[in-house]
Amino acid sequence: MIQLEQIDFSKGDGLIPAVIQDVNTLQVLMLGYMNEEAFHVTKQEGKVTFFSRTKNRLWTKGEESGNYMNVIQLSIDCDNDTLLIKVDPNGPTCHNGTKTCWGENEATSFGLLDTLEKTISQRWESESTESYVASLKQKGTHKIAQKVGEEAVEVVIEALRTDDHLLLEESADLLFHYLLLLKAKGYSLNDVLGVLKSRMKSLEKR
Repeated sequence: MIQLEQIDFSKGDGLIPAVIQDVNTLQVLMLGYMNEEAFHVTKQEGKVTFFSRTKNRLWTKGEESGNYMNVIQLSIDCDNDTLLIKVDPNGPTCHNGTKTCWGENEATSFGLLDTLEKTISQRWESESTESYVASLKQKGTHKIAQKVGEEAVEVVIEALRTDDHLLLEESADLLFHYLLLLKAKGYSLNDVLGVLKSRMKSLEKR
């Protein structure tokens, strides 16, 4: 955990920028500023608190709306003058009701997996029957689930062998068919993430 003495507040006349990022989607939500007191309150209370330059006072994000930002992880950059704070937000970040202060509402951001999931969705909903996704859609959920099972067995088999290349190949096949199965059942990676979040919260209470 970052200690106050690690942070260089001198470059910004007592203030440092704090980049706020959603721990689940990895979206950048907003940018704020902290002085020493704001950092201390944020660290102690577990809710992001800024120093408001317009109000000239400490300001806890969500103090009026209830959309608090629960701190998950604090890190500092290589120059010790900028914070990255990963949070689990209670609701929209922006006062305009959007998820971020840049007007974005996208709920997921999984990089390549996000792109793959969108491609599967597009081909699933397309009228074309030429794609592999469309062919499995025609065969039904039972066949897709069967393919997931087959690929899972292949992953296990390759894990017990010495060919790591084949293990990775089969793992990629398994992941693809799993995403396809989620689509067939009307779900997405974000829904699975929600289950994992609830489990993590349950573990933290124990």
